Amino acid sequence: MKMRAARWLAITVTAMGLAACVSVSDKVDPLAESIIDEADLNDLMLTAADPSDAAEYFQQALTREPDRADFRRGLAISLSRAKRYKEAARVFQELIALDQDKPVDRLEYAIVAMKLDRWEDVRTLSQSLPDGLQTPRRYAIDAMLADQDNDWAAADEAYARAEELSSRPAAVLNNWGVSQMSRGDLSVAAKTFERAISFDGRLFRAKNNLAIVRGLQGHYALPLVPLNDAERAVLLNNLGIIAMRQGEEKIARGLFAAAVDSHPQYYSGAADKLAALEAVVLN
Repeated sequence: MKMRAARWLAITVTAMGLAACVSVSDKVDPLAESIIDEADLNDLMLTAADPSDAAEYFQQALTREPDRADFRRGLAISLSRAKRYKEAARVFQELIALDQDKPVDRLEYAIVAMKLDRWEDVRTLSQSLPDGLQTPRRYAIDAMLADQDNDWAAADEAYARAEELSSRPAAVLNNWGVSQMSRGDLSVAAKTFERAISFDGRLFRAKNNLAIVRGLQGHYALPLVPLNDAERAVLLNNLGIIAMRQGEEKIARGLFAAAVDSHPQYYSGAADKLAALEAVVLN
């Protein structure tokens, strides 16, 4: 990221230096220089800027030049990253209606539609993608569409293909584990979450899902994965909730107490549940 920023600054400085020493007769095209700098800035905003700041930048740029597909694309992506999915969907729709879209835009739009639970739109967009677009995200979408249809064989095939194509498959494996949980394959799901964590020990969703799937099987000990105090508190609290719902009140009390001890600043909720259980015992 620093290299990219440095490259952008270097281009800008070079352009400024040339302006001082090149005569008009050399026919330097200032518009060409502007486009180079602008393209680099667009890339920098998408990769380094806060998503809300990037959305504002692309919105202003699009207001100045409403026919620019790159500005509209940047706005849609930035809105999506800022979790402003309804706005992102509208901009992606504009991109398609203006015939400015690329296959990857439809892929990104499908992910936004998925976030909005618009599965028919996801299906339509997926079917419009060219066969040559074989990326982890493409197969992840196919897998989740198969999950919607309870077509587990197709889902497994698509998740496996997404994992194979991905250099960082932790998120794919986490989603695959959730799919397996939804089918009731808890032991298989636990192994899939463990695989996800082996690729990315910071992926809290997979850690939490692993703890939940273990708890549903009656295993209330924390999984042997890297955890900070706040993460440990969350997992202990969630395990306590599962134990309570499964009628294991004594175990639940211990888990809630451990959650409070681990990180009481974040777990007043665990303290409240513990107090409620203790009140039941005293009465």
